[in-house]
Amino acid sequence: MAQYTPQELAAKLKDGLLSFPVTAFDAALEIDEAAYRRHLDWQASFDVAGLFAAGGTGEGFSLTPAESARVVRLAVEEAGDRVPVLASAGGSTRQAVENARAAEAAGAEGLLLLPPYLTECDQAGLQAHVEAVCGATNIGVIVYNRANAVYSADTVSSLSERYGNFIGFKDATGDIEHLAKVYAKNGDRLFYLGGLPTAETFALPLLQMGMSTYSSAMYNFVPEFALEFYADVRRQDRGAVTEKLNRFVLPYLEIRDRVKGYGVSIVKGGLKAIGRDAGGVRPPLQDLTEQDVVDLAALIDAAGIRPAGAAVAVRA
Repeated sequence: MAQYTPQELAAKLKDGLLSFPVTAFDAALEIDEAAYRRHLDWQASFDVAGLFAAGGTGEGFSLTPAESARVVRLAVEEAGDRVPVLASAGGSTRQAVENARAAEAAGAEGLLLLPPYLTECDQAGLQAHVEAVCGATNIGVIVYNRANAVYSADTVSSLSERYGNFIGFKDATGDIEHLAKVYAKNGDRLFYLGGLPTAETFALPLLQMGMSTYSSAMYNFVPEFALEFYADVRRQDRGAVTEKLNRFVLPYLEIRDRVKGYGVSIVKGGLKAIGRDAGGVRPPLQDLTEQDVVDLAALIDAAGIRPAGAAVAVRA
């Protein structure tokens, strides 16, 4: 059972860093429960505001509905007493409703509603999609503004007026004019979080658009650095943010951009680089090459951000 009301959850999430834990897989690419629990235990030991299980970085798109429910339940069991655990809902509207109900049954505090699968849709269809999910659960719902699910300011306003458990707006478009309209229309009724990859790159300018937080993928393997970066953003310390961008984030992007889909793969590569291996990624993604992992490990060490107690650097 959820420990937070949707409004309490929004207040908790809006002023802290958020992350999406990877889902650990074994050599056969089946869920590795023990490794996943170890990762969640480590992730929850830091001052993070919320963890989204079975999300994008957690390869939720490759999980069956039953696997997704299992991953969320494991996360709640392992970390839910220390940090709010949220789930994801995706696919068709009926599948998203199934995901939402399973998440609530597992004890998740809220969920991120992903765009409907593939099909094009207009505002009336998007509104009906969100209404179906909000009406099927009592936990907090955050919409993900991206791809074929770009919500107008009026649609967001209508949803926020009708559903008290509609609490957040995550953006992965970076459309400044659109974000200005959404925030101006809805103000503090919702909380706003950045969801562009890699979110640190855009965090400081988007803070001015009302996005007080964002989801950090790199928190998975360099949590102290990610938290320090977020603190610099909230202080609007441009010098400190720029220094960290140059020291680690921008070189990290160069490795991420070597292969399509590395945005997720590089996170598991980072865990391998620090000696906290969570297995490989499922197709259609592909793992980092050995050289990519070596390069990433070298970057982590050169930046001086290897987590305390992590293994020695990976060598070629």
